[in-house]
Formats: sequence, structure tokens, C-alpha cells
Amino acid sequence: MGVRDYFSEADLAAVREATRKAEGGTSGELVCVVVERSDAYEGAHWRAATLGAMAGALLSAYGLWATEAWTPYLFVWPAALPLLGVAAGWLLAAAVPALQRELAGAEAMRRRVHGRAAAAFVSEEVFRTRGRTGVLIFLSLFERRVEILCDEGIRRAVPAGAWSEISSRLAAGMGEGRAGAALAEAVAACGRLLAEAGVAAAPDDVNELTDGLRMLDDE
Repeated sequence: MGVRDYFSEADLAAVREATRKAEGGTSGELVCVVVERSDAYEGAHWRAATLGAMAGALLSAYGLWATEAWTPYLFVWPAALPLLGVAAGWLLAAAVPALQRELAGAEAMRRRVHGRAAAAFVSEEVFRTRGRTGVLIFLSLFERRVEILCDEGIRRAVPAGAWSEISSRLAAGMGEGRAGAALAEAVAACGRLLAEAGVAAAPDDVNELTDGLRMLDDE
């Protein structure tokens, strides 16, 4: 499932229009970026494989203890069951996103998403505004996490903690399967916050960064 599968044409239009309106009364330039995931989290697969191997070993030990009849295949199971457990654990982590998130760990996902957002801030040139008033709204779908990164012109006007409620609501909307609508709402909220903070538009203000949602993984 690609990034585009999460957003309908109506969602894309709503985000674009919300961005246009939010930027209308301020000098802030909002850039929305979405990726499917910020990391492969191979460590989560290995943890699942290890747990599967342990479960297989326990079953194997129980089988040896419980089997009374000696057969030529009796000693195959101590090796076979742990190996099957490794394969089952790895495949299960790949097939069940919730399990992979749990095994990856919240802190690891936070670091990966923040790093990917910082890279996107540079690659998408959010810093290329006259007043350094770029704001990146970054969504990582697998992790269901949001990062809002601001250029120095916005950081001087808006306290860093002011964005947390917007991020939390957007992340919750992603978890509910309404990423497009939640993003449009978040963009509107960002526009209100910028206006309240006095980030006013200059008389000669122009739209410096494109308004559409940028889907990096589908390029």
C-alpha cells in the first residue's frame, strides 16, 4: 500500500485549499510532507524472530519431555521448531503493523521520524523563504507520528510547545484512518496559531512554496 492510497483526490484538494487559506493572512509558508514510514525497523523483525525461536524451543523441550515413544524423528524437533519459530516471528512482524510498532518501541520511532522530518526540511527547501518563515508539517504513516518543524523566523514568534496540540490531534486522526481530513484541520489550526502570534503578511507577500501535499515515497 503506497502513500497515495491513504489520500483521496478530495483530501488532496482540501489540504491544498486549507494551506492557501492559512497562508492568506500570515507570512508563514506551510509545507505538508507525508511518507509511508521513516525506517524499516529491522530490529523489530529480529526481536519477533527471537521470540519465535524461544517459543519453538519451549515447545521442543516440552515435546521431548512428553514423548514416551522413541522414534527416528524424535531429535529433529529440537532444531526444527526453533527455526520454524524464527520464520513465523519474522513474517508475523512483517504482516502485522501493530506488532512491528510495539517491537520497534516508541523512542526508536520518535528518533527515526524526527530524523526523517529534519531531512525533509532540507530536501524540500522549507528554509527558502525571505523571512525564514517556513513551517514543515511532516507525517509518517506507519508510525502514526507527526513532526512540525519551523524555521527561525517562526521560532522567534511561536513557542515550540504551541505546536504540540496540533501534532497530537493530527496523529490521532491518522490512527483513526482519516489522515487527509485531519491534515487539512491541522493546517487550518497552524494558520490560526500563526495569526495569533502576530506573524503577519507583508504588503508584498507572495506564495513562496507550493501548497500541495508532497508524497516523498511515491515520487
